[in-house]
Amino acid sequence: VQLQASGGGLVQAGGSMRLSCATSGGPASYYYMGWFRQAPGKEREFVATINWRGSSTYYKDSVKGRFTISRSVASGTVYLQMNELKPEDTAVYYCAQYKERGDVTTAINYEHWGQGTQVTVSS
Repeated sequence: VQLQASGGGLVQAGGSMRLSCATSGGPASYYYMGWFRQAPGKEREFVATINWRGSSTYYKDSVKGRFTISRSVASGTVYLQMNELKPEDTAVYYCAQYKERGDVTTAINYEHWGQGTQVTVSS
């Protein structure tokens, strides 16, 4: 499975952005898919995850109510709609596929990491 994140860029605080994660090469549609982010000098952290039907989602507390994860079962694409962006949301955002074991909010339990897309929120 190959994953490719896109849609990042520069936005002012309070703005919105939608990230996409395209999947290819395997049945990614049957797994939880997650978004993580990594800011300079910090560890990679969980942002959101969604099951294959889109019926179960989990979010990092600081993004609840601002970010929405969704997916297209038909195409396998996973989206992250980010609203009310803050400077502290600045990071490289990655998508990955859950290994179907362990905590769904922990990066070590994910694989097939894409290259990431830079999101920069200016104050």
